[in-house]
Amino acid sequence: MSHYFPLILFCISSSITPGPNNLMIMMSGLNYGIRRSLAHFCGITAGFALMLLVMGLGLDSIFTAFPVLHKLIKVAGSAYILYLAIKTIFSSTKIHAEAGKRPVRFFQAVLFQWANPKAWVMSIGVFAAFSLPISNSVLEVTTITVLFSTILIPCLSVWLFGGVIMRAMLSNERSVRIFNLIMGLLLIASIGLMLV
Repeated sequence: MSHYFPLILFCISSSITPGPNNLMIMMSGLNYGIRRSLAHFCGITAGFALMLLVMGLGLDSIFTAFPVLHKLIKVAGSAYILYLAIKTIFSSTKIHAEAGKRPVRFFQAVLFQWANPKAWVMSIGVFAAFSLPISNSVLEVTTITVLFSTILIPCLSVWLFGGVIMRAMLSNERSVRIFNLIMGLLLIASIGLMLV
């Protein structure tokens, strides 16, 4: 069990800290509420679990052989998140969803994981830094994936419920504008942290 303790700490700390997924699910909770954000929530968890499995079963060796590929993906993903941050900063000051707008869908959230630099760092880092006392590599990858995904769910829930709580607190356009600015700047900061 002592082998699992550092892994669990890594999973908790990397899942609960601000990042694109957390900030986006918080914005979704704010704008759409819990029920309409569930597809986005499930897409994040399923997409990240899939990424963990793929990385653990061999994709990480491609990045070891071609490190420039990993840098290209990080830069492209960071550019996309910068675009989302700018959209957030200049978004509507109305809390409720505007007509015609809808929350992120399940498959959009699954695909977003591959553009998310924090997800890349987390998935590569967990397999690079932690190995379990399991002789079967497929079993080890599956164990890490299940453990990480299980920990991700309550951590992500904190951000979703945080958005719902913020919905009740943001009562005027000025406070919403300030909130959007803070969320956008945090998204930009998360890019900087990932690139460093």
